[in-house]
Amino acid sequence: MYHTIGFIGTGTMGGVLARAASKGSPDSRLFFANRTPSKAQALAEELGGTAVSNEEIAQTCSLIFLGVKPQMMEEMLQGIAPALAARKDRFVLATLAAGLKARRIQELAGLDCPVIRLMPNTPAAVGCGVIQVCGLGVSEGELAAFQTLLAPAGLVDPVGEGLIDASSALSGCGPAFCALFLEGLADGGVACGLPRDKALAYAAQTMMGTARLMMQTGVHPGALKDGVCSPGGSTIQGVRALERAGVRSAALEAVTAAFEKTLELGKR
Repeated sequence: MYHTIGFIGTGTMGGVLARAASKGSPDSRLFFANRTPSKAQALAEELGGTAVSNEEIAQTCSLIFLGVKPQMMEEMLQGIAPALAARKDRFVLATLAAGLKARRIQELAGLDCPVIRLMPNTPAAVGCGVIQVCGLGVSEGELAAFQTLLAPAGLVDPVGEGLIDASSALSGCGPAFCALFLEGLADGGVACGLPRDKALAYAAQTMMGTARLMMQTGVHPGALKDGVCSPGGSTIQGVRALERAGVRSAALEAVTAAFEKTLELGKR
């Protein structure tokens, strides 16, 4: 459905989504624009697309990814608003900006155009990401085509817009929280005598395997924990140390703090 796809902003996440789109819709034509033209050119050469200006993307693409930071969105949209307003054909804007609602994107663009709001996370770079999507003024077919387009990035899950900010706090910010815990586990392995490379590999594989076990079996994390904790054994003593340190509470507070900051960004 999206024959011409433009990416305004080719930073880390813009590149991740562009690579997924090139796999999800290999026949689509891709266009790239960035404040640093060399970055757009490099991604265009990698994916067989074309580096252009923001205005050219606004004039021609049927799907336009707005891959700029929330605080830069207003200025960027003001720059392309005339080009968007002059169009007679249908196009969809797709925003990655945390905290900015789809209605606000319409207001900044000065148009009552279809908007898809999405919240991807960094594991999408290896096809294991989570991307929540919602639409405003978007048809079911357009949203379904968007899900198919980004499916190579991982789980693409439609949600109500009221859940997007919470999703961002959990799966958008979550990779940082997971990496922090992973690093802590590896440090523990090193403290016990493991070489650093082995400690990192064991910690990463253990986290990935536990998550996959939960997803494939549907077993609750608490039950998985109980299944490893033998009476009077080593694991329950480790769990005791984690509980004494407030690890579960810290994880809850981390997501909540990220959620509150996301709401704050949306008010600016």
